[in-house]
Amino acid sequence: MELRLEEISKIIRSQIKHYESTVEHDETGSVVLVGDGIARVSGLDKCEVNELVEFPNGEYGMALNLEEDTVAVVLLGSDVGIREGDTVRRTGRVVSVPVGEAMIGRVVDALGRPIDGKGDIVSERYAPIESPAPGIIQRQPVKEPLQTGIKAIDSMIPIGRGQRELIIGDRQTGKTVLAADTIINQKGQDVICIYVAIGQKRSTVAQLVNTLESAGAMDYTIVVSATASEQAPLQYIAPYTGCTIGEYFMHQGKHVLVVYDDLSKHAVAYRAISLLIRRPPGREAYPGDVFYLHSRLLERAARLSDSLGGGSLTALPIIETQAGDVAAYIPTNVISITDGQIYLETELFHAGVMPAVNPGISVSRVGGNAQIKAMKQVSGTLKLLYSQYRELKGFAQFGGDLDKDTKERLAQGERIVEVLKQNRNTPLEVAQQVCILYAVVNGFLSQIPVEQIRDFEDGLHKALANEGAGILDAIRSTKKLDESTEAQLKDFLTDAVASYLDRH
Repeated sequence: MELRLEEISKIIRSQIKHYESTVEHDETGSVVLVGDGIARVSGLDKCEVNELVEFPNGEYGMALNLEEDTVAVVLLGSDVGIREGDTVRRTGRVVSVPVGEAMIGRVVDALGRPIDGKGDIVSERYAPIESPAPGIIQRQPVKEPLQTGIKAIDSMIPIGRGQRELIIGDRQTGKTVLAADTIINQKGQDVICIYVAIGQKRSTVAQLVNTLESAGAMDYTIVVSATASEQAPLQYIAPYTGCTIGEYFMHQGKHVLVVYDDLSKHAVAYRAISLLIRRPPGREAYPGDVFYLHSRLLERAARLSDSLGGGSLTALPIIETQAGDVAAYIPTNVISITDGQIYLETELFHAGVMPAVNPGISVSRVGGNAQIKAMKQVSGTLKLLYSQYRELKGFAQFGGDLDKDTKERLAQGERIVEVLKQNRNTPLEVAQQVCILYAVVNGFLSQIPVEQIRDFEDGLHKALANEGAGILDAIRSTKKLDESTEAQLKDFLTDAVASYLDRH
């Protein structure tokens, strides 16, 4: 076979002409030590804080401590199969989660991966879990109510869109139920809800998802779950993930409600990580930046200015106290970050007052700005009458003769307590709340025995929905109790009470 020199030189020339030199630059390190969901890696000199690194078994980790010789990496998955000397690769990106409309109605883990068996989530956009909170100029005051559907809260401790309201109380006092009822009440209100479960039992989360599904609330809700059996790092990033998913909708000009259930377990998970990566312990062995842990999360809740679309993100963090100790470290931290707190009391809960809200300690620092005018007109006197009743009740326990005025106030107080009781998963529309609270504050229920108040109230709501629809419509449209509506309501209540007393 004859070698054609011309052809060979032609091929060589074309290869030289089209030669591309691509150098792939990968910074890698090696595992020095692994255990308890923490890996120490040496050789990652250019690594950034919160950067994702990849391990040979396909799991990812997040770089937290950048030390002189090593990087402390918390694992966002299993450490099974990771050995000393394994190669660790930098990815060059920080921890991010998928965001967008595709997330609605889904149950996801702390990294935004679906865990509800409904297939993959197709999302074009990813957002980093840590982002700066909106600045002062980018915000506007909270002025629009976020109705919870719970009489005791909408009347005395109102929540507005863009507010951060803490729900605090011992275990088993109804904190999660209160948050779930608020989510259920957002049906048809054009609010997207996100429920973040941190360190809870899987059965509890499954039960809550069932409750939301049966109430039709999963159509506008996203559940982010990092249960008790998952690694501490996943429990640590879960609330930031929920917040990031919510921020996407807030920047679209929509209204979002995020429930963090609960931040005590979140702080415990962060304490576990911090001690494992040898950060110095402080009070109660929590690290020094445990305040910043929650402040940078809750400061992301805001009502954006109209120039930025006017969207809002409302946060309902939950804190579990031990034996009612509100003055413990984590509770006081979170109380000082939020715009008020709803305190649920064990004694009230056991006495059958549900929701077990203690209006003495509970407060909303946004106040009447987050209420419609009609509710403001009714609730001003309500809180005063309730607090007077609680005070008088304390004195009345000691016996002695009570004068007529005191007896009347105690009787009215008992009826207020009875009206504020509410069963779970039965949120009430604000116009109906205004009517029943107006009735109790203005003494229309004084003739009705206390044990029959609930029965009367049920009948009243049905009657209002049918015969009194005009009154409800007037309150809904004008958002206030003007003279004509008030006169109609007075007549309606007088007739309702008279007919009820005739029947019974």
